[in-house]
Amino acid sequence: MDMPVTNQDMLTFKQGLAGRLRLNRPRALHSLNRQMVRDMANALIEWRDDPDVRIILIDHAEGRGFCAGGDVVGISQDVEGHEAAARAFFFDEYRLNHLEYTYAKPGVAFMDGVTMGGGVGIACPCRYRIATERTVLAMPETTIGIFPDVGGGRYLSRLRGRLAQFLALTGARLDGAECLRLRLATHYLPSDRLEEAKERMIEQPFRVQAVLDELSEEYVPEARIMGNLQKIDRYFASDRLEDILDALDGGAAEGDAWAEKEAATIRGKSPMACKVSLRLLQESPYQLHFVDEMRMEYGIMVRLIHHPDFKEGVRALLIDKDNKPNWRPARPEVIGDRDVKAFFEPLPTEEQWRPFDF
Repeated sequence: MDMPVTNQDMLTFKQGLAGRLRLNRPRALHSLNRQMVRDMANALIEWRDDPDVRIILIDHAEGRGFCAGGDVVGISQDVEGHEAAARAFFFDEYRLNHLEYTYAKPGVAFMDGVTMGGGVGIACPCRYRIATERTVLAMPETTIGIFPDVGGGRYLSRLRGRLAQFLALTGARLDGAECLRLRLATHYLPSDRLEEAKERMIEQPFRVQAVLDELSEEYVPEARIMGNLQKIDRYFASDRLEDILDALDGGAAEGDAWAEKEAATIRGKSPMACKVSLRLLQESPYQLHFVDEMRMEYGIMVRLIHHPDFKEGVRALLIDKDNKPNWRPARPEVIGDRDVKAFFEPLPTEEQWRPFDF
């Protein structure tokens, strides 16, 4: 086994017949910085044609959380003084996401703990995605003035009914059972069986499906979100933010406490980010390949990180932590379709995102 350097944020090493990608930034809930993203991509490129690597295992070292997302505090500070660094993070992150999505060797993501934003981005391209009783999965980007990126448009828009719109606007947190039921996870294992699963996969990577089937929890808790599907489909039926809020307000007026709570949640998010997210979920199904999805998302992100809501959202949620963002504009009805469409215009050719060229 290659011995990893333990003081690095990202551990990449070979063990048995597996390539190991292990996030190692526990104090930041393993949130991704640019070097971690580049280390992961470099390892995957190195292992592409290595006959000794049959499978890729992605997990985290000690501490809570699989991956809390990208290091957006650093990114928001880069936008002001060093825009190239902010762009470079997303450029490289999306390259990693695309590399995983198109990788010939199967990947296994252990979504044990917090799996949000960029964490979803590195887990969802994997063929096998394992949830546990500790899994908390969400795409909460509208809380900080951006949108469910890292392929989120593709993954969410393929969910049943209007779940995509609900998850994107509210940033709702899903537990492991809900991830399994919505097929965001392929398997559900108790966390105390993960090490056994890894050991068996490393020895017999050609039996991954069988190993997971053998170890999967026979009893999976009830997926609570399934009981709200009818409400979600009804209240979130429109692609207009104002219509969704009106529907929820109507439900609240009739005594539906769930509708009242979700309306309040959405009103705490960036109206511009919410409108961009709804448009993304309309556009994503028409992106033929994942490369088209990533090119579109990169163009949106490059523009959205310059919108004042991004810096303000990061300030309110992650820096000052007062949870009182001053969104501009504050009311969704003053944001026109033309304002939203501008974020989706293609970037100049020389600035567009590109995948790795092999």
